[in-house]
Amino acid sequence: MKKYLLPLLLLLSMTMSAVVYADIGEKQAISIAQGVHPGRVLSVKQDTDKGVPVYRVKTLSTGGDVHVIVIDAESGSVISK
Repeated sequence: MKKYLLPLLLLLSMTMSAVVYADIGEKQAISIAQGVHPGRVLSVKQDTDKGVPVYRVKTLSTGGDVHVIVIDAESGSVISK
């Protein structure tokens, strides 16, 4: 019984940490960014901002303006427009 307890606890802790650190995903980051500044997506990069995992989504508006939208990769909130 004891020899199964450690692997079980290890598996359980790995599963819980995966849920805590799951991110919104690139497609959802693009959708959020286009809601802020509609247009063609030029690039998407995963990065960190002050220790927070973020997506930097660069869009090109129909008027020719380039915008970089920074999105929190864990919560999906817009950090900067």
